[in-house]
Amino acid sequence: MMKNIVSAVLLLISVILSFKHAWDTLHYKNNPESVKMMESLGISETFIPYLAGGAIVVGVLLLIPGTFFLGNLLNAILIVMIMGLALRAGNYRMAMIEIPFLIMPLVMIWLKYPFKFK
Repeated sequence: MMKNIVSAVLLLISVILSFKHAWDTLHYKNNPESVKMMESLGISETFIPYLAGGAIVVGVLLLIPGTFFLGNLLNAILIVMIMGLALRAGNYRMAMIEIPFLIMPLVMIWLKYPFKFK
């Protein structure tokens, strides 16, 4: 029971973060710090809609029991990509900040989908 509660809370947090990141990515011009961060990572303006689309896809996939694993896998891949770009740019602090966000989808895979529909 406790495992399902923890898994459900992590699922809710992950879905909310995914949609929030997609929204923030699409509206990056309203936040000067986001523009500066994306430029420092080497993310071009043409690639930004793809990042937002990926975040939306992850959020939707996490909600569907059959695609829960794939959603977590894509989420981990996106996080590793951001960490790699940060390391390439010499921004070690950003890469370290992403570590808990990388652990979260891996723990969710281990805990499995929290809602069993029989």
